[in-house]
Amino acid sequence: MRRRTILKAAAASAATPVVLGATATPAAAATTLSVRGIDISSLPKSEAYGGVYYNSAGTRVDPVALLGTVGISHARLKVWVNPADGYNNKARILPLARRLSAVGIKLIIDFHYSDTWADPGTQTKPAAWSSYSVSQLSTAVYNHTADVLGALVAQGTPADLVQIGNELNGGMLWPDGNWEHLDNLATFLKSGTNAARATTSGVRTILHLANGGTQSLYQWFFDNMRSRGVSWNVIGLSFYPYWHGTLSDLSANLSFITNRYATPAIVVETAYPWTLANKDSTSNIVSSSSQLTSGYPATAAGQDAWIRAIADTVAAAPNNRGLGYVYWEGLWTAVTGNGWDPTNPSSGNAWENQALFDYNSRALSGLYTVGSYRR
Repeated sequence: MRRRTILKAAAASAATPVVLGATATPAAAATTLSVRGIDISSLPKSEAYGGVYYNSAGTRVDPVALLGTVGISHARLKVWVNPADGYNNKARILPLARRLSAVGIKLIIDFHYSDTWADPGTQTKPAAWSSYSVSQLSTAVYNHTADVLGALVAQGTPADLVQIGNELNGGMLWPDGNWEHLDNLATFLKSGTNAARATTSGVRTILHLANGGTQSLYQWFFDNMRSRGVSWNVIGLSFYPYWHGTLSDLSANLSFITNRYATPAIVVETAYPWTLANKDSTSNIVSSSSQLTSGYPATAAGQDAWIRAIADTVAAAPNNRGLGYVYWEGLWTAVTGNGWDPTNPSSGNAWENQALFDYNSRALSGLYTVGSYRR
């Protein structure tokens, strides 16, 4: 998801948090969650620009090794086609995938099919594809998907889950694949799905929308894609409480979509602030108490409680079809040069107060909770 308002005492145990969210959904089987993940797409650039990380005891660590130690099951990595800053592309993903595999963490690959952020506010075609016909775009989607996933297979780090597009509210590859051209959109999604399945044995494909609490949106989209012959293995949702409703809304939608389409679902993006203070010169997306959810203050304990509530809500999906969740950009701390805009090296970070590290780069309790929490 692109950050819409820009463009649109930690413990290693899973102790009960100080704050318990009043809107959390009880779960009897959180142990069924097979995905306890973190999106770490910003990590290679952070490290290149001097970003460092410490565990909860204050010892400097390799952040990927720390993720493996705390029990993270999956890391989500976004893929751009030809980004201006040279990050989030195949060349950067391959070495990070090797690091993750070495500590037993599986991959979720998130194709944006763009040179920059793709989300409900924009789905810009890669510059190299700008003059392509629909047929050429379909071929480009296939080739790009196969190229990246094939390279991962070749080095022995195949993807476990693959998103064919990112937050597809409004479609992809605008204008050809927007929601005014659903047949084209279906063609592009089929191309990406076919490429994933051709290159990676046993891979599970995800179709992903934002607004995870809006049932009508999901029914409209998935009914339309199903009627056009698009298949998927998992439904992906973004759910941020300051944009997407209540936990009750999320719970109801998870129950609806997992029953209607008989497929599992995963919250592939969620996050919550541990402070309302800012570290760099760029205003944070969540900076006011009015944006917070009742029962979840902007503290380390409040962030921790939010993660537990999301885990409980997903685990409560009927028929054990709640696959898990991914915390979005938990390692995106404020590092000069690693801002939101790949075309502007001086751009700042509006996300550091929702990372899983404090302003001294020390791991917060939420990081350990993502990997270790059991109901």
